[in-house]
Amino acid sequence: MSVIQQPGVRPFVRLWGVLALAAAAWTGLYLVNQPFWNWLVGDVVGLDLTSRLGSGVHFFFYDTIKIVLLLAGIIFLVTVLRSYMSVERTRALLGGRREGVGNVLAAGLGVVTPFCSCSAVPAFIGFVASGVPLGVTMSFLIASPLVNEVAIALLLGLFGPGPTALYIGSGLLIAIIAGLVIGRLKLERWVEPFVFETRLRGQVINSSVGLTFSDRVRMGVEEVGSILKKIWPYLLVGIGLGAVIHGWAPENFFARYAGKDNPFAVLIAVVVGVPLYSNAAGILPLVDALHSKGLPMGTLLAFMQATVALSLPEMILLRRVLKPRLIATFAAITAVGIIAVGYLFNAVLPT
Repeated sequence: MSVIQQPGVRPFVRLWGVLALAAAAWTGLYLVNQPFWNWLVGDVVGLDLTSRLGSGVHFFFYDTIKIVLLLAGIIFLVTVLRSYMSVERTRALLGGRREGVGNVLAAGLGVVTPFCSCSAVPAFIGFVASGVPLGVTMSFLIASPLVNEVAIALLLGLFGPGPTALYIGSGLLIAIIAGLVIGRLKLERWVEPFVFETRLRGQVINSSVGLTFSDRVRMGVEEVGSILKKIWPYLLVGIGLGAVIHGWAPENFFARYAGKDNPFAVLIAVVVGVPLYSNAAGILPLVDALHSKGLPMGTLLAFMQATVALSLPEMILLRRVLKPRLIATFAAITAVGIIAVGYLFNAVLPT
């Protein structure tokens, strides 16, 4: 008695096999990315990874591969998931009266995702493209680099529970309020139109009705290629700039111009912090060194928050998906929040 093979079963199984291999390859590349560049730049080329040149070269190649992998993985997943849910339905679930809750949840998600500002951009693109309200997504974009578990652990060890609690609370507050303000301003018109479009074989798809799983996978692959093609120059310029300024530590400048007697110290800290590029854990040793020289905690945390949440390389990456007015609005609202928190910390915390 022969078994009748249902049509389409073998291609379906084959497709899942390809997806499993792709996921394994993605995971393998992500895991070996840092050790590979440690070996190549440090052992083969012979550069000192603790020097500015060595760390900058390592940073450029490592971060480029990391962000490309994050972009590819996140955009593929959200495109496939988005094909099952219309933009209108997603906005209905997360918008309107739920927007405040969405901002809190997005900021909380940002805390548990240990991304630097540039690494958070791929997730930001995916969330906006999937129909999550812009203000909610901005809360994630701000919170993800601003507050992370590594920085929390280091702050707790260096400065104790008081400053650590203020750091967590202020970071979440900035992310939530900034996202709410941006959401209320209804600035979706300042997002590049291609972010909201999903294409299949070059045609914009407005309905997921009748799509097969193979179609949805193809949409995800095409979306990855389309977005990477559009943003790769910005990606390389942003990471290249980050590599140049990576590890720059303006210790003497701060000690001279941003001391506790300068009423503009917090403003100076934010202005200096924005062009830099680091994560919170990377900037904490400098914060500790400057704190030992007597600089106020509010000034130092404002510098740290500006560095990790408003880096210039991040702005360059965002430019391909956001119009300049939205980037300026995002930066201005976030900077105002950071400055306010900096002055508040200086007022309530002893130096």
